Amino acid sequence: MAQTISDKEILDKFKNPATKEAGFRLLMEKYQEKLYWHVRRMVVNHEDANDVCQNMFVKIWKNLEKFRADSKLYTWLYRIATNESLTFINKRKKRDSAPLVTEDYDLGAQLKADPYFDGDDIQIKLQGAIDILPPKQKQVFLMRYYDGLKYDDMSEVLETSVGALKASYHHAVKKIEKYLTED
Repeated sequence: MAQTISDKEILDKFKNPATKEAGFRLLMEKYQEKLYWHVRRMVVNHEDANDVCQNMFVKIWKNLEKFRADSKLYTWLYRIATNESLTFINKRKKRDSAPLVTEDYDLGAQLKADPYFDGDDIQIKLQGAIDILPPKQKQVFLMRYYDGLKYDDMSEVLETSVGALKASYHHAVKKIEKYLTED
């Protein structure tokens, strides 16, 4: 049912004190899986993705009444998910005081050990290629390739011009192609 309910109906329910919790449940049913996979692709690990999503939904709960509908609801949610993921990644970098990708950091081994990852070697190699991208290119690639976001929507989320996003995506694809063909 949540997939067929409109964003306006969800927001109306959320803004009514008598149906606020039901409105939020509908929002979660409609968007939770899409947002989880967006976060998961950014932070890689299932447990980390769950932590980020929990923080994200707390932030959404606290701020949903302030949503002015200047953009689509999903775009607003996606921006929060992206920002929470980046905040998590930056905290992890500072905490570990080492870059995420080093000679000692084996993403493939981490993914193979993850009981929630059911991909093959090609998917592991693709994730390795994505992981070496600069943050902006990685973000644009994930949004376009996996989530199928239009450049206009990405422009709203990232507050960047469509031209810059297209260039970032192009450079990301070229780097990934090069990584995948090397061996």
